[in-house]
Amino acid sequence: MTCDQDSVVEVRAERASKPPALTIRAAAKINLHLGVGRVREDGFHPLDTVYQAIGLHDDLVIAPADTLSVTTIAADHVDAAGVPDGEDNIALRAARLLAAHTGHEPTGRLVVRKDIPVAGGMAGGSADAAAALMAFDRLWDTEIADDDLLRLAAELGSDVPFALIGGTARGRGRGEVVEPVDDAGVWWWVAVPTTEGLSTPAVYRHFDVLHPDAPLEPPNAEPVLAAVATGEPVRLARALHNDLQEPAIDLRPELGTLIERGEAEGALRGLVSGSGPTVVFLCDSREGAVATAAGLRGAGHDVALVAAGPVAGAHVVD
Repeated sequence: MTCDQDSVVEVRAERASKPPALTIRAAAKINLHLGVGRVREDGFHPLDTVYQAIGLHDDLVIAPADTLSVTTIAADHVDAAGVPDGEDNIALRAARLLAAHTGHEPTGRLVVRKDIPVAGGMAGGSADAAAALMAFDRLWDTEIADDDLLRLAAELGSDVPFALIGGTARGRGRGEVVEPVDDAGVWWWVAVPTTEGLSTPAVYRHFDVLHPDAPLEPPNAEPVLAAVATGEPVRLARALHNDLQEPAIDLRPELGTLIERGEAEGALRGLVSGSGPTVVFLCDSREGAVATAAGLRGAGHDVALVAAGPVAGAHVVD
């Protein structure tokens, strides 16, 4: 894994004192570029992607306890039933992984306040995993090195290292090899989730059906990187790319209709976020995003969330 240490979450700098309870915030991600290559023998697809963390987040509140537990409190637009519990809960998996690595007893009471849609293509589970790693590291005072924390993050999922780093970054491999990107722009987005999630494995399988002869190497992210460097929303809108948009829309045709509607309401460009089904719209300004969101709500999409990017990765909230 490669990453610019100046841009990696500075875990040690956050460890000055350990209050009885603390809150870790982790942001949703969108993919400005998601190039997908032909499936490999190990079942994974090679990716070339550009992540951006945006101001839609989950907060994890951690406190000491004699046992290990997690409680999820979901916003109205989030399907709490879609959050795995027990051994499958990714925040608990993160705690146990960190405990095994450090030799610490896995204990603590975690409350997850979810605003990121579940199975929505915005890496809400990965955000929770990253925040949980940081939360339990602080609670147990393990002082794990940043590189080790990133390696554990990659074991939990391809998007988890980016959820620690945040900002704008390029991901390669399965997406877990993360390199921060200089991004001085302020980008305004409208995110429109749906109550019914969309399985990421199902979307990738449908990509394979639609593109059995996909190139071995994924489409290159350079056009989006060049657009990001300009800070110009119109140029970025033209460069946005997602190879999973076609299979997602083929499985859920209403996503294509939603994209058309958002663009008609003033967005520069609509795009399926990751594997979907959340759709995000790039707008020319905050005012443009507010107007687009209002138009979408007027068209019957009750939840249209305005958020700016890039924002920080997992971090302690004062």
